[in-house]
Amino acid sequence: MLIRFNVSNFLSFENRPEGGSEEFSMIAGKVRNKKEHIYEDGKIKLLKFAAVYGANAAGKSNLVKAMDFMRRVILYGLPDGHTEKYCKTNPDNEKKPSYFEMEILLDGKYYAYGFEVILSQSEFISEWLVELHADNTEKILFTRDIVNSSYELGGELAEKGLKEKLDVYAGDVQNDGTALLLLIMNQNKKTLYENFKSAKILKNVFGWIRDSLDINYPNQPISDYSYLSHTDKLNEVYRIISAFGTGITGFEVREISFAEVFQGMSSDLKKKIMGRINKLIEVSHLKTTIMLLRTPSNLFIIEISEENGIECKTVEFCHGKKSISFNLEEESDGTVRMLDLIEILLSNEPKTYVIDELDRCLHPSLTYKFVKSFLQLAAKRNVQLIVTTHESRLMDFDLLRRDEIWFVNKRENGTSDIYSLEEYNTRFDQKVDKAYLDGRYGGVPIFNTVFPVC
Repeated sequence: MLIRFNVSNFLSFENRPEGGSEEFSMIAGKVRNKKEHIYEDGKIKLLKFAAVYGANAAGKSNLVKAMDFMRRVILYGLPDGHTEKYCKTNPDNEKKPSYFEMEILLDGKYYAYGFEVILSQSEFISEWLVELHADNTEKILFTRDIVNSSYELGGELAEKGLKEKLDVYAGDVQNDGTALLLLIMNQNKKTLYENFKSAKILKNVFGWIRDSLDINYPNQPISDYSYLSHTDKLNEVYRIISAFGTGITGFEVREISFAEVFQGMSSDLKKKIMGRINKLIEVSHLKTTIMLLRTPSNLFIIEISEENGIECKTVEFCHGKKSISFNLEEESDGTVRMLDLIEILLSNEPKTYVIDELDRCLHPSLTYKFVKSFLQLAAKRNVQLIVTTHESRLMDFDLLRRDEIWFVNKRENGTSDIYSLEEYNTRFDQKVDKAYLDGRYGGVPIFNTVFPVC
């Protein structure tokens, strides 16, 4: 689970005026009600939900982009266009380091992983992984000071035999400011982790960032609808989608030819999909393999097996008493959005979902009902949902705790400030949505006169 995220000198995030990076935290505040919204292990209390508010261009989406940027850098290295991502409100920031750090709960322990990088020069200058303790002490697992060509191993990573192995890998990248050790240690290191169990923390932290941090933007699908391939879940899917008033009365899976899958697709997309299918064919002798494919107009289930070869099906949605079928393209934007979001309600995995613009294409009542449904299910699951939104109806103390509401506000110099409603002494009978729209907590647009009065 995510504990905290810190960032500075990235897009609209600079250092705070009093010093230090901008911080977003899932650590529960002093609120006493709605304890079912909290994960608690006796040492730490973590929120399972957070809603981030702010005016357009205040920096809400930049918070999501900052998390996503850190994730992508860890998994794949510096992406295209990174040299222009520093905070440009101050020209001096071009040559200053950008700071990224995540604190996570993993296998009952707490870790902080982070790095500093001068984006304009594509150079990492430091990297660290630290185990955190409830008494505010910490244990260094590794640190790299690339500028001064030094690094340190500690804790289980300093185990005899393992240290010598890690010295080799760390030595290979220590003077290379273009590489992260965490990424290098997750490339073709299977034998190392088999031989040295204590080294698995490097694999596990990387795996959490890859598999358990699920970041989504409004212009991309949240889900590949893989839940529809599990027939044991279809009744639950139908129950949920019906409860949200979409008009869907069922699902129909229809067999189609392999050629029909590619109708209307560009040659580049066809090539990409065939590449994925060919890789699955290579392993299909071991078991039946299912591939879910979503296009703007359809959902396809491609089943590959040694016995039957390639079998293709499409998923259609039934409406009305006569169960008339419609494909994905014929459904409303709101229904498609709900079909995306259902995956979160069905998930039993301990994941942290981050969704930019949760309320896109959704009626306000539908957004409220979705968050309420998530919180009811999350009471029995270790899952987190962090969303950006403009939907003020969620600012309801019957629904959310005070510490689950966050704001991003733009300062006069154009940088973004992140803070929680917990910082305000707000009564539980306060109409917080009205106070927010009135500008009490910041994060709302300030308008100038559009047409001058003559």
